[in-house]
Amino acid sequence: MKKNWMLFTTLLAILLLAACSGGETTSSSTGGDSKSKGDQALTYATISDAAGLSPILMNDSASANITEHIYETLFKRNIDTMEIEPQLAESFENPDATTWVFKLKQGVKFHDGTAFNAEAVKYTFDKLRDPATAAPRASLLEPVDTITVIDEYTVEIKTKYPYGPFLTALTHTNAAIVSPEADQKQDLMNEPVGTGPFKFVSWVPGDQIVIESNPEYRNGEPALKKVVFKVVPEVSTAISMLQTGEIQFLDQLPTEQINRIEGMQNVSVEKVEGTSVNYLTFNFSRPDNQDPEFRRAVASAIDRDAYVTKLNGLGVRSDSLLGPKVFGYNESRDNAGTPYDVEAAKALVKENGYDQRPIKLLTANRGNFQLMAEIVQAQLSEVGFKVNIETLEWAAFLDAARVGEYDITFLSWSNVTADGSEFYYPNFHSDNVGSSNRAQYSNPEFDKLVESSRTSVDPEERLKYLDQANELMLKENVAIVMNHGIVTAALESSYSGLELDPNGKWSVTNVIRE
Repeated sequence: MKKNWMLFTTLLAILLLAACSGGETTSSSTGGDSKSKGDQALTYATISDAAGLSPILMNDSASANITEHIYETLFKRNIDTMEIEPQLAESFENPDATTWVFKLKQGVKFHDGTAFNAEAVKYTFDKLRDPATAAPRASLLEPVDTITVIDEYTVEIKTKYPYGPFLTALTHTNAAIVSPEADQKQDLMNEPVGTGPFKFVSWVPGDQIVIESNPEYRNGEPALKKVVFKVVPEVSTAISMLQTGEIQFLDQLPTEQINRIEGMQNVSVEKVEGTSVNYLTFNFSRPDNQDPEFRRAVASAIDRDAYVTKLNGLGVRSDSLLGPKVFGYNESRDNAGTPYDVEAAKALVKENGYDQRPIKLLTANRGNFQLMAEIVQAQLSEVGFKVNIETLEWAAFLDAARVGEYDITFLSWSNVTADGSEFYYPNFHSDNVGSSNRAQYSNPEFDKLVESSRTSVDPEERLKYLDQANELMLKENVAIVMNHGIVTAALESSYSGLELDPNGKWSVTNVIRE
């Protein structure tokens, strides 16, 4: 009896130890710790929490980083070739210039078990473009006239006019397809349901969002079983956490910290040329800024090479409004802008009395914006301009720029679609003065070129119109390009397979830990 009791006691102790060990593992797995050897999990540091997780209603990069792993679009852009390829679509046809017939992949399931089909596409697109939805990117489907379900896996979309960038628009994050049943049953902003390689698990606002691999994903379950999006508001803190292994992934690396990050033994840094652009522009609603000689004087005074040098390799120098990774780029425009010429700038300032009025330079309180402002203020002052910098936090800056509370300012555009029309139209077409056209620029000749680039479905014709628009803007110094972007990411060295998109997005679907 005594032996039996001792055996029972020993077994009980073993069971209790196992239970305690299991409790620690479970507790760790719900948090951001992904450090144990062989653990196929990853923690990413995001500076901002997501605003929401419905592609129809959200419109920010922090949210998109998550939704792009949960949802899918009909088409996607190949990050190597920049060509558009089917994703949820199987193929498409253009019977005429305003008709698009899409064949869809069969057998695809949403995470709630319901079928992806033509009805789901129609439901998503109808809701996205419905004015009652107030979707922030409803403009993606503005050209659409009718959407018709032909059969279970065929959708016909007719546009109001020929629309060349239509496939490009369908690659956009906000054109991802949602589960109609889930959308009617729950709030997708908080509980997303898509067809993608990862499924939503949990969200603790201000702390973290967790997603897990989709075992039924048609292309195979991702190696990463869990991805944690950890909110770390201070980038310096995030970099320290990367060094200690508390996080394993960080993107949008700051230029002033890039050397420190590249020096970390446990971290690999990846860089690709991007589609984003930073540029100086003018408030064209003010008569003084409509003077072409004034704009030429400003352009002549700015040494953009001096600025790009400060970016520590995280910027591409080109005069062209459209960068090398954007549809519409023409290499001949790289050096087609007004050249840096201090003496010419001084002469224009003196001849026209530009030194007699103060210039308000509006900028955001972000690192590279402030760097641009300080360098350009010094360069303009050197030739005789009187420049005063006003710095605002990001949201206030965007509001002030939209209503024209500046003389000159710096703006940026990530160009998610990598299409020149989708840069020119929102930022400089007169339709958007007072909203996304913060330069208040209005030029009928330019508008016509942009409209032609949008309404042609012939790629060669579109390239011609986009290049002509580029030439016009450079000739008139409508915007002075400071740099085109470099997309950056830092990943703990034991991980590989990260896909960096030139548009600034990324995918961990193929990431593995060795």
